[in-house]
Amino acid sequence: MTQLADSGIGDLRTTIGGPVLGPADPGYDDVRKVWNAAVDQRPAVIVQARSVDDVSRAVGFARENGLEIAVRGGAHSPGGACTVEDGLVIDLSRLNQVTIDPVAKRARVGGGALLGDLDAAAQQSGLAVPAGMVSHTGVGGLTLGGGMGWLTRKFGLSIDNLVSAQVVTADGRILRAAEDENPDLHWALRGGGGNFGVVTEFEFQLHEVDPLVRFGLLFWELDQGPEMLRMAREVVANLPREVNIVIAGLNAPPAPFVPEEHHFKPGYALIVTGFGEPEEHEQVLDEIRAALPPLFEFATPMPYVALQQLLDEANAWGQHAYDKGTYLDDLTDDVIKVITDQLPRKQSPLSVMLFYRLDGAFSEVEEDATAFSGSRSPGYALFIVAVCPTPELLEHDRAWVRSCWTALQPYSRGIGSYVNAISDDGVDDRVRASYGAKYDRLAAIKATYDPDNVFHRNANIKPA
Repeated sequence: MTQLADSGIGDLRTTIGGPVLGPADPGYDDVRKVWNAAVDQRPAVIVQARSVDDVSRAVGFARENGLEIAVRGGAHSPGGACTVEDGLVIDLSRLNQVTIDPVAKRARVGGGALLGDLDAAAQQSGLAVPAGMVSHTGVGGLTLGGGMGWLTRKFGLSIDNLVSAQVVTADGRILRAAEDENPDLHWALRGGGGNFGVVTEFEFQLHEVDPLVRFGLLFWELDQGPEMLRMAREVVANLPREVNIVIAGLNAPPAPFVPEEHHFKPGYALIVTGFGEPEEHEQVLDEIRAALPPLFEFATPMPYVALQQLLDEANAWGQHAYDKGTYLDDLTDDVIKVITDQLPRKQSPLSVMLFYRLDGAFSEVEEDATAFSGSRSPGYALFIVAVCPTPELLEHDRAWVRSCWTALQPYSRGIGSYVNAISDDGVDDRVRASYGAKYDRLAAIKATYDPDNVFHRNANIKPA
């Protein structure tokens, strides 16, 4: 395939407005790198599209030459779906424009934009789109799987705020997907991943979010785990909608606000964010302090864009990563026992367990309104993430992730999970279980827009 692609790269360059790189070109090795250093693929050709027409032509070229296609937005796919050995990568990074209409409260976002691009542009008008928690994540990949983060309880998932999308399908057509145009495709894009085409532009509903939010981090040692998690269960159950809590198993960061003797200490944290009145946030912090005084804490007002960048450094490019996820109805005593048994077994100080609370606006969306791969009933999305500086450490913590995930399965909502956290090969059963009764509808839509399964580097849905 490489020889075929090399012979055609010159022809491809004459039709593409953006750079086209092959293995022999200067800069190829830099451009082919992805966020996860454990993924090292050498594409036959990389197309850095500058327009939707470039994307359409790249899809046509790949199909004509028998090249497997990967679509790259932010290049954050832990499993490496954003690149491909000996195939064609459609790199959307130059399609990163963000246009904000503060009156209509709409954002138009290029398929290669990063969360940080969107956050910065929207916050100039005191607005935001619910999205993820790492600002160098791509808007596209995150959104198509669902998109959850600090604002999920208040405004829902990213897909719940997706008004329309511009999509290049497997036959090269450029379509608009919205409630009033190709509504079946619009439904499928909202949670169905990258199965249905290349999204070159998203249109989002924006929400008012004050540029200054409230932040609190409280930390407990490992041996306080059972008591802390039971306390967190009670606090979260009565949480005001303007406040969100992420429960984390992690090592204390070497930050200025952490006493030096606790740097890198393993334990548990509550990350408490407030988007309403300061008093409401402080009341939640007081409740936590009174129930179980932390080893240390830090609370401060913080710009929303800084909150969105808080986890950037811990998830910097060049780490070796692996993750798995599952859904939990609650932090039952059995779940807590598994967590407190498993967390001390990780070795990398950057590996984490993160529990996102899903309720409020998230649960007010009808189950069948989108293709989202999970129940809308209140619960938790758990992410078990190995982030390691070396391949050797990843080998250990990858085994830890898998062991922890397996131990939690008797208490989860089944083998299905958030599809953005499915990164293993050979996971057809998990994908099908994740979508449940929606799978057959998605497979039928897949057969309409991608009958040959051209876009299969994802949590793949087979055409009916």
